[in-house]
Amino acid sequence: MSSWEKDGFTLSTNKQYLDTDVIHHFLSVDSYWAKGITMEKVKKAIEKSSICFGMYEGDPATGEAKQIGFVRAVTDFVRFAWIMDVFVLPEYRGRGLSKWMMETMVEQSELKDVRKMMLCTYDAHGLYEQYGFQTLDDPEIFMQRKI
Repeated sequence: MSSWEKDGFTLSTNKQYLDTDVIHHFLSVDSYWAKGITMEKVKKAIEKSSICFGMYEGDPATGEAKQIGFVRAVTDFVRFAWIMDVFVLPEYRGRGLSKWMMETMVEQSELKDVRKMMLCTYDAHGLYEQYGFQTLDDPEIFMQRKI
């Protein structure tokens, strides 16, 4: 588990610090991609994810912290990572925190040497492009199964 600090904020990969109430509320109420998701599914997604990053105002290691952001990945830490559920709470946006979270994730964490990272977004292309994400080279080779 790793952690980083900046300007009174902490980013940590310790799943024990995650506030599932904050994560569930944002995903189920405020997100466009997981609206209505149950708490049970949020907890399962966190448990089964390879790595999760919680962003906090304060330091969760001291017990005095408020969760304000989140991102998780499913990965083998070598060839592939799927990045999901990226958010910073609305009242904390505009402070560069999402940029710090992405920069830390792709340049300083265990994910830094992963050959291919992927994600989906409808509205944050500009943010992700700053960290090397781009549209698919060969979209025709990708397939999906929906249930």
